[in-house]
Amino acid sequence: MEIFGIVMLLLILIVLAATVSALLRDGRGHTPPVTSDQAWSALDLPSTNYTLRIF
Repeated sequence: MEIFGIVMLLLILIVLAATVSALLRDGRGHTPPVTSDQAWSALDLPSTNYTLRIF
């Protein structure tokens, strides 16, 4: 029974170590910042909403 407990403890430690490793390697902080270089425009969208255009 003690061996089963030791195996379960080792398995839990391995899972926790893998989880921490995956969280540290997921690329947090390495994404480029979002910048808006061009002015926003609606291009060819209509100026009235859809509910008013169907009547």
